[in-house]
Amino acid sequence: MGLVKEFKEFAMKGNVVDLAVGVIMGAAFAPIVKSLVDDIIMPPIGYLIGKVDFSDLAIHMPVGPNEFVKIGYGKFINATIAFIITAWAIFMLIKVMNRLTRKKEEAPPAASKTEELLMEIRDLMKKRV
Repeated sequence: MGLVKEFKEFAMKGNVVDLAVGVIMGAAFAPIVKSLVDDIIMPPIGYLIGKVDFSDLAIHMPVGPNEFVKIGYGKFINATIAFIITAWAIFMLIKVMNRLTRKKEEAPPAASKTEELLMEIRDLMKKRV
């Protein structure tokens, strides 16, 4: 029974749950980025360079009389752009989170009753001198 309890403690740790949420959100985010790249960004770029669909860009290398190997570098370009967009979105998210965390840390803590009384005493003593 100790192994099951130990596994439960491991699986319920905050960082494991956070990681699972991150993986699920990343998996849900991937099709959105893919559609953004394939359906919105790449068509205008393809049009500007000569009405080319990037996903169709390939090098055909002959290996026999009627056979060839296709190297689809257009799909690689799409995947690279999708990666850059995803990385940028994550970078911006982390940047916002860091800014919010810093603002929380920069706020001075509220003075306790004892500190307020000591500040009053200090101010009164300054007036007497």
